[in-house]
Amino acid sequence: MPAVASMVRFYVDESALGLGKTLEAARKDVIHVGHKLIPECPIGTPDPDWLKIVAQRSLVVIGRDKRIRSRPGEREVLREHGLRVLRIGGSQDLSTWEWLGRFVRHWHAIEELVEARPVGPWFYLVNSNGLVEVDL
Repeated sequence: MPAVASMVRFYVDESALGLGKTLEAARKDVIHVGHKLIPECPIGTPDPDWLKIVAQRSLVVIGRDKRIRSRPGEREVLREHGLRVLRIGGSQDLSTWEWLGRFVRHWHAIEELVEARPVGPWFYLVNSNGLVEVDL
């Protein structure tokens, strides 16, 4: 793994690829599906497969997939592999710009959470008002 990869802490899945590309442009610790630093996760990789790969790298997942914690195969992977997940919350489908604003607004709380809870599994919604933990 290249030295720069050791600085990576966050992985944005395909459900929020626009946000992933934007965060990657702004931050050195964010990669996304299809990124050159994670070639084993090209676009279209099935969820159970990339979840395991991302967990092995101890990355925090950022995504929009509403069913990632409720699909039986994926829920087990989340639990067994200790994944840490930040899901974009809310019932409205927002633009990448609006998602970016939400993450920038709450980035300090995200940093505190990642530092306080370095081991998963855990699952948080990133809502307009902040972070909300959801039971797995």
